[in-house]
Formats: sequence, C-alpha cells, structure tokens
Amino acid sequence: MKLPRVECPSCTRSIAAEPVAGRLSKGRIWRHDAPDARRDADGHLLSCAGSLEIVDLPYGQLEIEIEAEGSAMLPDDAMALF
Repeated sequence: MKLPRVECPSCTRSIAAEPVAGRLSKGRIWRHDAPDARRDADGHLLSCAGSLEIVDLPYGQLEIEIEAEGSAMLPDDAMALF
C-alpha cells in the first residue's frame, strides 16, 4: 500500500501518514528522527516532536485500494452478506 505524505508540523519534512481508523480524513505521521539528529545521554537518536501526531490527510488520498485474494472463490450470494 502506498501511503500519502504530509508535512510534519514540527520539522516541515515530508513524512508518510497512515490513515486513522474511524476518522476518514485524519492520519497519523510515522515516527521519524529529528532533522538535526539530536541524541540523548546514551547516544540514541530522539524522534521528532511531530512523530505520531494526528494530521489532516490530503484530499484524493482518502481511498484505500484493497486487493482481495481468491475473490473468484466466493459463493454467488456472498455480496448479499454486505
């Protein structure tokens, strides 16, 4: 699946955003490192402050294409269940 990219509100970099369940126009920014690559006392990189923040998804990216494997094997009345 190809995820839409949005601008991180903290570092302004273009980062992938995954749709949030139950909120069609919202997405959660993927975790990413800060652009200046800050490190904590143990030497580990710190995530950007905008990581995992919920943002608006760009229009045109709201539909997710799902490929069904074995859809030819469904019974004739399967659509009646939906």
